[in-house]
Amino acid sequence: MSNSELHQVTVRPIDEYNQTLVSNVHPANWVNPEPAHCYDLVVIGAGTAGLVVAAGAAGLDLNLKVALIEKHLMGGDCLNVGCVPSKCVIRSSRLVGEMWNAAELGINIPKHIDIDFPAVMARMRRVRAGISHHDSAERFQKLGVDVFLGSGKFASNNTVQVDGKILKFKKAVIATGARAARLTIRGIEEAGYLTNETVFSLIQRPERLAVIGGGPIGCEMAQAFRRLGCEVTLLHQGSHILNKEDADAAKILQQVFKKEGIRLVLNCQLEEVTTVTDGKRLYFSSKGRRDSVTVDEILVGVGRAPNVEKLNLEAVGVEYDQRHGVKVNDYLQTTNRHIYAAGDICMNWKFTHAADAAARIVIKNTLFSPFGLGRSKLSSLVMPWVTYTNPEIAHVGMYEEEAKEKGIDVETIQVPLSSVDRAIADGEESGFVKIHHKKGSDEIIGATIVAAHAGEMISEVTTAIVNKIGLSKLSSVIHPYPTQAEGIKKAADAYRRTLLTPRTKALLGFLTKLS
Repeated sequence: MSNSELHQVTVRPIDEYNQTLVSNVHPANWVNPEPAHCYDLVVIGAGTAGLVVAAGAAGLDLNLKVALIEKHLMGGDCLNVGCVPSKCVIRSSRLVGEMWNAAELGINIPKHIDIDFPAVMARMRRVRAGISHHDSAERFQKLGVDVFLGSGKFASNNTVQVDGKILKFKKAVIATGARAARLTIRGIEEAGYLTNETVFSLIQRPERLAVIGGGPIGCEMAQAFRRLGCEVTLLHQGSHILNKEDADAAKILQQVFKKEGIRLVLNCQLEEVTTVTDGKRLYFSSKGRRDSVTVDEILVGVGRAPNVEKLNLEAVGVEYDQRHGVKVNDYLQTTNRHIYAAGDICMNWKFTHAADAAARIVIKNTLFSPFGLGRSKLSSLVMPWVTYTNPEIAHVGMYEEEAKEKGIDVETIQVPLSSVDRAIADGEESGFVKIHHKKGSDEIIGATIVAAHAGEMISEVTTAIVNKIGLSKLSSVIHPYPTQAEGIKKAADAYRRTLLTPRTKALLGFLTKLS
């Protein structure tokens, strides 16, 4: 296979935006460099984890030799088929949701909202292309990284092969990520389906869409496509959507979905997919009843599968399995002490920011710990996450049930947004701030926030947990009024009130009457 054939990658539709994207993150005319005699670090995979490791190592001003290998699109899922395109589509859909509720705010709009679906998707492609230069092969080359486009695999205990070239290394990092998990439903392969890897190539709106899976991806896309004019059926195995999330949070979102016209099929067992004259028909059973739905497209969002194939991991003694990926210890070191891993290939947290954080651990553990500068642990991370529905659901730390399972006695403070003035003024009262703290202490061990911009609010609680700032100190932080983040202060104030003695409460009551 020639160099030019090896590097041909197409992203559909083939328009000016996707041509710009590809020219940045997998240029067809790219010529792989001649390998250095030996690399301090060879990174396989140029998604978030791989990019951060490569850029971080090359930027240390230590004259390190760093190689980065990518077989498809630099930027990985986040740029190409994940965070960036999904949030662009969600932004457009959020505006529709605001228009649906405009009458409640005294604004009358036409009953028919003209949604230009091709324009929504074109905007997404334009934004993605505009961002792509950050992850481009050219940029990383200028950072001092040797960028190799092609499939990399281990050739021996200290070499990687790519595009017919052998790269010798001192340390290597596996950052090949994960892909959409496949479903084993009879007939679905023949009928065809979308995943997060193909849904953003749509240029025409599917009038009827079935979304399989009520996890974060399924929920985000179900709501977005419903607001953009699709008739959406969400099929989910669990008894409620987002079954790994706080149950109260999931209940609120489930009510929103029903209000917005999403058909929810819970406790669903999928049986078969057939192709019929007017679309694709899914047969399923729920609560003992067999039923079916006919749609134009099927979107599958049922989890991720690690990209462990064709790496020749057996040759270098790296243990892995098809479900959980590469096996690592708390230092992100594989069963080969010279090889590390980071990101979706080895972690339960499959988030861009988790991959970024893991990459920083790998940089320290591969390059600094040999000099006695200490090692960082994955278990030391405090990881927040967000489901970008409307309202958003954000979480950090432990859930109440999780804490109890670990033998931690907890108390929970919950502040409904209906008691937060800004949320009332915004007409966004369906939500809450819920904070778990150790019983008899103000130490925060976890929190869930349901709000329009919960993802912007959760970082305050994350900062408090990381820096061991308790609810007492959080109560003393002045929050601008009116903001929805005041709900966090209200929760902290509620804790402070539990510290008042009966005598102090009586005195405060007396002083209040005098005033």
